[in-house]
Amino acid sequence: MPRKSVQKPKLRKVLIIEDEADMCLLLNILLEGKEMEIDHVKSLVKAQEYLSETSPDVVLLDNKLPDGFGVDFVQYIKKNYPLVKVVMISGFDPSASDAAIENGADRFLTKPFTRDQLLHSIKGVLN
Repeated sequence: MPRKSVQKPKLRKVLIIEDEADMCLLLNILLEGKEMEIDHVKSLVKAQEYLSETSPDVVLLDNKLPDGFGVDFVQYIKKNYPLVKVVMISGFDPSASDAAIENGADRFLTKPFTRDQLLHSIKGVLN
């Protein structure tokens, strides 16, 4: 009898835009084993280069970056890559939440957050 092939679930591509190594490592650990392919860049310029070549399902976007603010970059992503979901992450300024959502972010996470909050946010924007 022929065996049924078991289809692996589709890996979701996640781009992390974060300049702090510790935070990036933490996000990688939290997402490990969750059927996600994770890439990482440390600046908005590198994010633009990445997005011009690759289309992630979700962007985890820090607010305070060396070359600008993620809250402003949300508009760029939504204008040029409307299918990409954006989860904004910030501990820098709680008022950034309103601006991020107004600019098109799909979700906003305030640092510190739990693993469950992170996964819930990602799954929420993907479904």
